[in-house]
Amino acid sequence: MKKQSEELVDILRKEYPDAKCSLNFETPFEMIVAVMLSAQCTDDRVNKTTPAIFAKYKEPEEFAKIDLEELEELIHPCGFYKNKAKNIKKCAEMIVTKYNGKVPKTMEELMSLPGVGRKSANVVMLEVFGEAKGIAVDTHCKRISNKLGLSFENEPEKIEQDLLKFFNKKDYKDVNHLLIWHGRNICTARNPKCNECKLSKMCKEYNKK
Repeated sequence: MKKQSEELVDILRKEYPDAKCSLNFETPFEMIVAVMLSAQCTDDRVNKTTPAIFAKYKEPEEFAKIDLEELEELIHPCGFYKNKAKNIKKCAEMIVTKYNGKVPKTMEELMSLPGVGRKSANVVMLEVFGEAKGIAVDTHCKRISNKLGLSFENEPEKIEQDLLKFFNKKDYKDVNHLLIWHGRNICTARNPKCNECKLSKMCKEYNKK
C-alpha cells in the first residue's frame, strides 16, 4: 500500500502540476475566515464572497469588533451564515485576547479556536505557515480514500490517521492539494469520469464493476 501511495502521488503530480489551494487570502486571519466559510460551500463561492469582506476587515481586531448581523449579511452567500458568523467573531476575539492579535502557529492552538477543527488547522498550517502537519480530509479526500481502499473509515480524523500511515511525510503538502483537485475534476461525487481516471487500476470500487 505504501508503494501504491507513492505511485498515486507521482500520477497525480503529472495530472495536476499546478495543484494548489484555491482559496484567496492575504493575511493569516483571512485564511482562517476563508476556510471557515468553505465548510459546505465551494471555494469558488467563497472567493466571490470574501473580496467585499476583506476590503473592510482584515485583522482579528477588526473582526472582533464587527456587528454580528453585518457579518451574517456579508457571509450569507456561503450558507450556514449564522453559525459561521458566530464562530468567526468568537475566533477573532480569542486571538485578540489570548494570542495578542496574532494567529497561533501550532496545530493544538489553532484547534482551540472556535470554529477551527483539525481539517481547517491543517489547511492554515500548510497555506499560512508552510508546514504540512497532516492531511486535510475534506469530502473529496474522503471519497477518494474510501474508493481506493486507503481508508474505510467515515470520520475525517480516522481517515487522516490511515492516510498518514501510507504517505511519506515529504508528500503531505502535495497530497493535500492533489486529492482535492482530482475529486473536483475526475472523481466527482456525481457522475465520476472513471474512464478518464488515471487511478482506475488502483480503485477498489471501479474494479468491482
